[in-house]
Amino acid sequence: MSSPVPNLADNWQFTEVWVDPTASPPYVLILLSDSSGKSCIYDPNQNYQLVFSSDTYEEAKFWLLEDEYERVQGRLLAEVPA
Repeated sequence: MSSPVPNLADNWQFTEVWVDPTASPPYVLILLSDSSGKSCIYDPNQNYQLVFSSDTYEEAKFWLLEDEYERVQGRLLAEVPA
């Protein structure tokens, strides 16, 4: 079964889920980072619309922290074909 999520990035290395715990229910954003460090933040509630893009993971993380989002523990890594 294919995922309902559109192809968000061609060369992503990992993804993280971030939540705003002050919202009820908590509001979720998805961060994808590629092998060059470029990071994009998508809103699954808005049909996975791009809400922020940066050249570094640290800049994207700072943007989320400024808005009081918290990272959900763990990362989903891209599977590298053998």
